Amino acid sequence: MSAADFLLSPAVQKLMQVVYADPDQSFSVNELAQRTKLEPGEVDQTVEHLVKSGILARLKVKAEEPETVKADRSFVFYGELRSIALKSFAAAEPIRTMLRSKFKNSVVRAFVLGEDDDNVIELLIVHGAITPDEAAMTEACKKLSKTLHRHLQVHVISMARLNGLTSRDALAAKLAAASAFEIIAQGDTKAQLSTERLGLLQSAKKKLAALSRS
Repeated sequence: MSAADFLLSPAVQKLMQVVYADPDQSFSVNELAQRTKLEPGEVDQTVEHLVKSGILARLKVKAEEPETVKADRSFVFYGELRSIALKSFAAAEPIRTMLRSKFKNSVVRAFVLGEDDDNVIELLIVHGAITPDEAAMTEACKKLSKTLHRHLQVHVISMARLNGLTSRDALAAKLAAASAFEIIAQGDTKAQLSTERLGLLQSAKKKLAALSRS
Protein backbone atom coordinates (compact mmCIF):
# COMPACT_ATOMS: atom_id res chain seq x y z
CA MET A 1 0.00 0.00 0.00
CA SER A 2 1.40 3.40 -0.98
CA ALA A 3 1.80 6.28 1.49
CA ALA A 4 -1.06 8.13 -0.23
CA ASP A 5 -3.37 5.12 0.02
CA PHE A 6 -2.46 4.71 3.67
CA LEU A 7 -3.25 8.34 4.53
CA LEU A 8 -6.58 8.08 2.73
CA SER A 9 -7.62 4.84 4.44
CA PRO A 10 -10.82 5.08 6.53
CA ALA A 11 -9.04 4.00 9.73
CA VAL A 12 -6.37 6.70 9.39
CA GLN A 13 -8.98 9.36 8.61
CA LYS A 14 -11.05 8.47 11.67
CA LEU A 15 -8.02 8.51 13.94
CA MET A 16 -6.68 11.79 12.53
CA GLN A 17 -10.11 13.39 12.82
CA VAL A 18 -10.10 12.69 16.56
CA VAL A 19 -6.45 13.53 17.21
CA TYR A 20 -6.33 16.70 15.10
CA ALA A 21 -9.53 17.97 16.71
CA ASP A 22 -7.56 18.22 19.96
CA PRO A 23 -3.85 17.95 19.07
CA ASP A 24 -2.64 18.65 22.62
CA GLN A 25 -4.64 15.82 24.18
CA SER A 26 -3.23 12.32 24.52
CA PHE A 27 -5.26 9.18 23.81
CA SER A 28 -4.94 5.50 24.66
CA VAL A 29 -5.79 2.84 22.09
CA ASN A 30 -9.04 2.07 23.92
CA GLU A 31 -10.03 5.76 23.97
CA LEU A 32 -9.36 6.05 20.23
CA ALA A 33 -11.34 2.86 19.59
CA GLN A 34 -14.31 4.30 21.51
CA ARG A 35 -14.13 7.64 19.68
CA THR A 36 -13.71 6.12 16.19
CA LYS A 37 -15.93 3.02 16.63
CA LEU A 38 -13.03 0.89 15.31
CA GLU A 39 -11.78 -2.40 16.73
CA PRO A 40 -8.90 -1.98 19.23
CA GLY A 41 -6.71 -4.28 17.12
CA GLU A 42 -7.18 -2.13 14.03
CA VAL A 43 -6.56 1.03 16.05
CA ASP A 44 -3.37 -0.43 17.54
CA GLN A 45 -2.03 -1.35 14.10
CA THR A 46 -2.95 2.03 12.60
CA VAL A 47 -1.41 3.92 15.53
CA GLU A 48 1.81 1.95 15.06
CA HIS A 49 2.01 3.06 11.40
CA LEU A 50 1.26 6.69 12.32
CA VAL A 51 3.95 6.69 15.01
CA LYS A 52 6.52 5.23 12.62
CA SER A 53 5.53 7.88 10.05
CA GLY A 54 6.12 10.64 12.61
CA ILE A 55 2.49 11.82 12.56
CA LEU A 56 1.82 10.65 16.13
CA ALA A 57 4.15 10.60 19.12
CA ARG A 58 4.14 8.11 21.98
CA LEU A 59 4.11 9.55 25.49
CA LYS A 60 5.97 8.13 28.47
CA VAL A 61 3.61 6.80 31.11
CA LYS A 62 3.91 5.00 34.41
CA ALA A 63 4.08 1.22 34.33
CA GLU A 64 0.49 0.75 35.52
CA GLU A 65 -0.95 3.23 33.01
CA PRO A 66 -1.92 2.47 29.38
CA GLU A 67 0.35 3.85 26.67
CA THR A 68 -0.94 7.01 25.02
CA VAL A 69 -0.25 8.92 21.81
CA LYS A 70 -0.88 12.45 20.60
CA ALA A 71 -0.35 14.53 17.48
CA ASP A 72 3.32 15.33 16.91
CA ARG A 73 3.43 19.07 16.27
CA SER A 74 7.12 18.78 15.36
CA PHE A 75 6.30 16.58 12.35
CA VAL A 76 7.52 18.45 9.27
CA PHE A 77 4.14 18.19 7.55
CA TYR A 78 1.96 18.72 10.63
CA GLY A 79 0.48 22.01 9.37
CA GLU A 80 -0.18 20.67 5.89
CA LEU A 81 -1.81 17.47 7.16
CA ARG A 82 -4.03 19.34 9.59
CA SER A 83 -5.05 21.71 6.78
CA ILE A 84 -5.82 18.75 4.50
CA ALA A 85 -7.87 17.15 7.28
CA LEU A 86 -9.83 20.37 7.81
CA LYS A 87 -10.51 20.71 4.08
CA SER A 88 -11.66 17.13 3.70
CA PHE A 89 -12.66 14.28 6.00
CA ALA A 90 -12.21 16.06 9.36
CA ALA A 91 -14.55 18.98 8.68
CA ALA A 92 -15.44 20.04 5.14
CA GLU A 93 -16.97 16.75 4.00
CA PRO A 94 -19.18 16.18 7.09
CA ILE A 95 -20.34 19.82 7.05
CA ARG A 96 -21.05 19.70 3.31
CA THR A 97 -23.00 16.45 3.69
CA MET A 98 -25.09 17.89 6.52
CA LEU A 99 -25.95 21.08 4.63
CA ARG A 100 -26.79 19.26 1.40
CA SER A 101 -29.03 16.76 3.13
CA LYS A 102 -30.86 18.99 5.62
CA PHE A 103 -30.77 22.45 4.01
CA LYS A 104 -30.53 21.77 0.27
CA ASN A 105 -33.51 24.04 -0.42
CA SER A 106 -32.08 27.05 1.41
CA VAL A 107 -28.26 27.00 1.36
CA VAL A 108 -26.82 28.46 -1.86
CA ARG A 109 -23.16 28.70 -0.84
CA ALA A 110 -21.06 27.82 2.20
CA PHE A 111 -17.51 28.57 3.30
CA VAL A 112 -15.18 27.39 6.03
CA LEU A 113 -13.50 30.62 7.14
CA GLY A 114 -10.86 28.92 9.26
CA GLU A 115 -10.09 27.30 12.59
CA ASP A 116 -8.74 29.08 15.67
CA ASP A 117 -6.33 27.88 18.36
CA ASP A 118 -9.26 26.54 20.41
CA ASN A 119 -10.29 24.26 17.49
CA VAL A 120 -13.38 26.35 16.75
CA ILE A 121 -14.36 26.14 13.08
CA GLU A 122 -15.90 29.32 11.70
CA LEU A 123 -18.54 28.69 9.04
CA LEU A 124 -20.31 31.11 6.69
CA ILE A 125 -23.63 29.95 5.24
CA VAL A 126 -25.31 31.89 2.42
CA HIS A 127 -29.01 31.35 1.81
CA GLY A 128 -31.22 32.15 -1.14
CA ALA A 129 -34.96 32.72 -1.34
CA ILE A 130 -35.58 30.48 1.68
CA THR A 131 -33.89 31.26 4.99
CA PRO A 132 -32.79 28.15 6.94
CA ASP A 133 -34.84 27.49 10.06
CA GLU A 134 -32.74 28.86 12.91
CA ALA A 135 -33.67 26.17 15.42
CA ALA A 136 -33.06 23.38 12.91
CA MET A 137 -29.69 24.86 11.91
CA THR A 138 -28.63 25.26 15.55
CA GLU A 139 -29.60 21.68 16.36
CA ALA A 140 -27.89 20.26 13.25
CA CYS A 141 -24.65 22.17 13.97
CA LYS A 142 -24.73 21.14 17.64
CA LYS A 143 -25.09 17.49 16.65
CA LEU A 144 -22.30 17.77 14.06
CA SER A 145 -20.02 19.48 16.61
CA LYS A 146 -20.20 16.37 18.78
CA THR A 147 -19.25 14.19 15.82
CA LEU A 148 -16.37 16.43 14.77
CA HIS A 149 -15.24 17.09 18.37
CA ARG A 150 -15.04 20.75 17.34
CA HIS A 151 -17.28 23.71 18.07
CA LEU A 152 -18.89 25.39 15.05
CA GLN A 153 -19.25 29.17 14.96
CA VAL A 154 -21.84 29.83 12.27
CA HIS A 155 -22.78 32.99 10.36
CA VAL A 156 -25.92 32.86 8.19
CA ILE A 157 -26.40 35.64 5.64
CA SER A 158 -28.38 36.21 2.46
CA MET A 159 -26.92 36.15 -1.05
CA ALA A 160 -27.65 39.87 -1.30
CA ARG A 161 -25.65 40.48 1.88
CA LEU A 162 -22.74 38.44 0.53
CA ASN A 163 -22.68 40.36 -2.73
CA GLY A 164 -22.89 43.63 -0.83
CA LEU A 165 -19.85 43.02 1.38
CA THR A 166 -17.19 45.70 1.20
CA SER A 167 -13.52 45.69 2.17
CA ARG A 168 -14.50 47.24 5.50
CA ASP A 169 -16.65 44.24 6.48
CA ALA A 170 -15.07 41.70 8.84
CA LEU A 171 -16.62 38.83 6.88
CA ALA A 172 -15.08 40.12 3.64
CA ALA A 173 -11.64 40.08 5.24
CA LYS A 174 -12.17 36.53 6.49
CA LEU A 175 -13.35 35.35 3.07
CA ALA A 176 -10.21 36.84 1.50
CA ALA A 177 -7.90 35.13 4.00
CA ALA A 178 -5.80 32.15 2.94
CA SER A 179 -7.55 29.97 5.54
CA ALA A 180 -10.99 30.35 3.87
CA PHE A 181 -12.32 27.88 1.32
CA GLU A 182 -15.68 27.17 -0.27
CA ILE A 183 -17.41 23.88 0.51
CA ILE A 184 -20.71 24.49 -1.34
CA ALA A 185 -20.75 26.46 -4.58
CA GLN A 186 -23.78 28.02 -6.24
CA GLY A 187 -25.58 25.28 -8.15
CA ASP A 188 -24.47 22.46 -5.83
CA THR A 189 -27.88 22.45 -4.09
CA LYS A 190 -31.51 22.96 -5.09
CA ALA A 191 -31.69 26.33 -3.33
CA GLN A 192 -33.04 29.15 -5.48
CA LEU A 193 -32.10 32.82 -5.39
CA SER A 194 -34.77 35.27 -4.32
CA THR A 195 -37.00 36.80 -7.01
CA GLU A 196 -35.60 40.22 -6.17
CA ARG A 197 -32.08 38.99 -6.67
CA LEU A 198 -32.96 37.38 -9.99
CA GLY A 199 -34.51 40.65 -11.10
CA LEU A 200 -31.35 42.53 -10.26
CA LEU A 201 -29.26 40.04 -12.19
CA GLN A 202 -31.50 40.32 -15.25
CA SER A 203 -31.40 44.09 -15.02
CA ALA A 204 -27.61 44.06 -14.84
CA LYS A 205 -27.39 41.77 -17.85
CA LYS A 206 -29.65 44.10 -19.87
CA LYS A 207 -27.53 47.12 -18.94
CA LEU A 208 -24.36 45.30 -19.93
CA ALA A 209 -25.91 44.23 -23.21
CA ALA A 210 -27.01 47.82 -23.92
CA LEU A 211 -23.52 49.13 -23.16
CA SER A 212 -21.91 46.58 -25.45
CA ARG A 213 -24.15 47.69 -28.34
CA SER A 214 -23.50 51.42 -27.81
